[in-house]
Amino acid sequence: MALLLCIETGTDTCSVALARNGKLISLRENTDERNHARDLGVFVDEILRENNLDPEELDGVALGQGPGSYTGLRIGAALAKGLCYGLQIPLVAVNSLEALTSVALENYEAGILEIDNIDEAAFCPMIDARRMEVYAQVFDSRLHPLTAPDAYVVGPDSFAEWIGRGEFLIFGNGAAKCIETLNHPHVKYAEVNASAAGLVRLAQKAFDAGRFEDIAYFEPFYLKDFVVTRSKKKLF
Repeated sequence: MALLLCIETGTDTCSVALARNGKLISLRENTDERNHARDLGVFVDEILRENNLDPEELDGVALGQGPGSYTGLRIGAALAKGLCYGLQIPLVAVNSLEALTSVALENYEAGILEIDNIDEAAFCPMIDARRMEVYAQVFDSRLHPLTAPDAYVVGPDSFAEWIGRGEFLIFGNGAAKCIETLNHPHVKYAEVNASAAGLVRLAQKAFDAGRFEDIAYFEPFYLKDFVVTRSKKKLF
């Protein structure tokens, strides 16, 4: 088992969790996307201090690898790789859409999220990819992937093969803009946000299986190429 630091920065939430043996110990979060670079290192320091731990006591670092915000993912990856290299500990990468679904399932287990028939429900985490596009993937109630992660411009017929079999739950910071488009009685919107807490179980499982990343060559899963645009602001 292990003491793992978990980092999720791929959305507007900057989140750091500390977990021991697959159980959450501490959590620090901020939902201001503009401050990830400022807050991330502070959160790591605070979470270790409050638990009277030195960085050298960590067994590994788990990172939400994306898809998600290009800048946010870069910030998280830079700190995670730096910690792993400096401490000579392994890096574990977790699919951020799978981690978001884990948060939804944990909310259901805690009685926060209501689902009529969990066994027939499908879970569709959505991370905002700007404009009307989202990064999404469909999972069943046992967290088995039913589709691969992809970028979608959501229309009325999106996910048609999965909607109607049971409740189709959409959630995440990209889901709100899809509610009206996915106009179907079986589609349900839930307030579930990305959190490093969603990495905890998945990271422990990967750690136990020895699924570690090459620190030197690891890159986040951007899914789309980063596009540089000209700023509309007049600086001079």
